[in-house]
Amino acid sequence: MTLNVNTYFSQTTKAAPLAAFRIFFGLMMFASIVRFWSYGWIDKLYIQPKFFFSYYGFEFVQPLGSWTYLLFAVCGLSALLVMVGYQYRMAIVTFFLSFTYIELMDKTTYLNHYYFISILSFLMIFLPANRYFSVDAKRNDLLASEYIPNWSIDAIKLLLVIVYFYAGLAKLNSDWLLEGMPLKIWLPSKYDLPFLGDLLQKQWVIYAFSWGGAIYDLAIPFLLLHRPTRVFAFVLVVIFHVLTRVLFPIGMFPYIMIVSATIFFDANFHNQVLQRLASWFKINKARFDNGKVLVQNWAGKHRLKLGLLTLFFVLQLAFPFRHLAYPGELFWHEQGYRFSWRVMLMEKAGYAQFKVVDGVSGQQFYVDNTDFLSAFQEKQMATQPDFILQYAHFLKEHFEQQGHENVEVYVESYVALNGRRSRPYIDPEVNLVPEEESFKNKNWILPFEDDIKGL
Repeated sequence: MTLNVNTYFSQTTKAAPLAAFRIFFGLMMFASIVRFWSYGWIDKLYIQPKFFFSYYGFEFVQPLGSWTYLLFAVCGLSALLVMVGYQYRMAIVTFFLSFTYIELMDKTTYLNHYYFISILSFLMIFLPANRYFSVDAKRNDLLASEYIPNWSIDAIKLLLVIVYFYAGLAKLNSDWLLEGMPLKIWLPSKYDLPFLGDLLQKQWVIYAFSWGGAIYDLAIPFLLLHRPTRVFAFVLVVIFHVLTRVLFPIGMFPYIMIVSATIFFDANFHNQVLQRLASWFKINKARFDNGKVLVQNWAGKHRLKLGLLTLFFVLQLAFPFRHLAYPGELFWHEQGYRFSWRVMLMEKAGYAQFKVVDGVSGQQFYVDNTDFLSAFQEKQMATQPDFILQYAHFLKEHFEQQGHENVEVYVESYVALNGRRSRPYIDPEVNLVPEEESFKNKNWILPFEDDIKGL
């Protein structure tokens, strides 16, 4: 076993796939930042709101006022530097830190692909992505290598396998497969799409999308890994993600996944891509084909790197299953839902009315949420218990500053999940002020009183 491990880590491959991946990753990230900025979302999401929902343990991460624009500029610039491979190590670390800070500023904007970009950029810190076809390699002959350790490319493949396969496992539930939910709610609303609009009204099409989506996520990583089925699998990747882009407003995610899937192709494909780029931008690609091999002996800092990467992947494999530590239905209480590759599995709509009670005078009144939250924040808050708790604590602090004493906060809330009738969500008799955010079960969430079978 030890011999096999040592043999694997001593294997090398051409660096072209990792170099091409670095270029297109940097380009896509720069485009994402420009798109976000051009749509006015920096101001709308991170400057205009009066209150921001922070992640547990990261309460110190807050928007920076007008300086938030500078944060986005740094993130975009570092993405460009990653793309061209200039001062790569500094650039990818800067991108990871700045992008992750942006992601953590307000969990209202949480998306699975933001998390994917954060962990992928963290992984890329440890990869020799600037050894070939980069400014760094051009400037430093000692750095340049045509061959790199095989594991550095396999690491990205493994992360993509985890993302797809776990997304497929999450779809193996009765709502998705047997009820066609929530696609049964979403797809018929696309009636105005040319050609597809009429088809999306049919029940068999909805179930075909449900079952097809689950099979696709479970099978696609293995089809991409298997050379004879790779081209067919990539065609499926393109069709699937273009279709999801047409049907759902999920931004850059489909394009990011399409580009990421190219890492599964062999070095000849990527060399052709790089040769095309070289001809467009008048780059002498031949100078990078020096036959040099990057060798790592896994001693000292390299052994530390191996340990960190092992811990990283153990965490990626285990973390999505943390919901098993909580009783009840995951889709209802959402404890352990985020960061687990559960993509577009729920349609939740909710209503939350907060009552503030002055514990000394007995005075009580109801809160108009629009005084403190944007419409998007209120929508997200109404169906997620950790949002509700954090907002209740904010209300307590706010009204104590207004002169009220021993403030108590109660919430009357109702939530509808995947087409079911709206039902009470949070115990209205529980004062949320003494309740603290933690990894413990939130026993003030009312029972679901239904059963969704699945993982």
